[in-house]
Amino acid sequence: MILESLHLLFFKNYDEANLGFSPHINCFVGDNGSGKTNLLDAIHYLSLTRSAFTSTDAQSIKQGAEFFVVKGKFRTPPDTTETIQCSLRLGQKKVVTHNKQPYDRITEHIGRYPVVLISPYDTDLIRQGSEDRRKYFDSIMSQLDHEYLELLIKYSHLLRQRNSLLKLAADRQGYDRDYLLVLDEQLTPLGEQLVQQRQQFLMEFIPIFQRHYQQLADGQENVTLEYKSQLPEADFGQLLRINERKDLALQRTTTGPHKDDYVFLMDDLLVKNYGSQGQQKSYAIALKLAHFEIIASHKHHKPLLLLDDIFDRLDEKRITRLMQLVANHTFGQVFLTDTHLERTDRILQGVSDQVARFRVENGRAHAL
Repeated sequence: MILESLHLLFFKNYDEANLGFSPHINCFVGDNGSGKTNLLDAIHYLSLTRSAFTSTDAQSIKQGAEFFVVKGKFRTPPDTTETIQCSLRLGQKKVVTHNKQPYDRITEHIGRYPVVLISPYDTDLIRQGSEDRRKYFDSIMSQLDHEYLELLIKYSHLLRQRNSLLKLAADRQGYDRDYLLVLDEQLTPLGEQLVQQRQQFLMEFIPIFQRHYQQLADGQENVTLEYKSQLPEADFGQLLRINERKDLALQRTTTGPHKDDYVFLMDDLLVKNYGSQGQQKSYAIALKLAHFEIIASHKHHKPLLLLDDIFDRLDEKRITRLMQLVANHTFGQVFLTDTHLERTDRILQGVSDQVARFRVENGRAHAL
């Protein structure tokens, strides 16, 4: 799978941009704040129909504009050209089209054009809260399995309904308990399935992750990750009933897979508390490399790889390891950002003869 071209209109700091890409390595070079990362984010939109960096779609509309358009042309096996467009107008719903035909549901697009982003800020996944880790692994599994995505959507919809009922109960000094029990009955099998599928996914993911960590770190420490859940040791329906008073008092559902966590461990200790900065960086990169490998294995084609500002933030050892993987064609098409063209050329010397370079300046990008 290759992204052949990208067209932007009023996306973030771009009025307009039209770029054609190399099938192997593409470098966006420019000063900080020039718009390099926004190009990676546009590619992320084409894959997952959302930004990797902002929480709402409207934030991606250029200031003063009323809409944005991101369009890309993909070359997919055996030799098919497919055009994907994401657009949003203020006050309206986002529209995603495949060869000019809108999807009935945007979720149908997820997983068709997979992407993996590696950023110096990936260590935030280690240090931040459980919600970030759940979202990360849910995103991987949703790209792999459309049924998992549908299961997650159904569970989240029922959860919102239950939480709305709990808030109404507090406002009205009473509530429809029969309706609450109906929601609990519907939530229970969905929650149990989510937990089961997450556990099954980790059985495949962990050995791949451990192998990549050892190749990156050359260390003696043993790393793993654990899925922390109250299920399946306890019956989900029973947990909902036991916590009913607590849920009513707090006006939210306090138990279930939406509260679970992924615990990152090194020699049986929490990486966020006991891992050095270097160990945390290796841990985070190994997660992303395992992410890449497992999607490539399941989809039978390699995801797009986005490398954001890694030359400034990662040490030479980790950069060398990543470039070895690029040179060996472990990855497919790569998009990277850097602030120094000379450094980029030096690092990529001998890695590939299929390198496209783009100068990015104040929301404008052109090939070099």
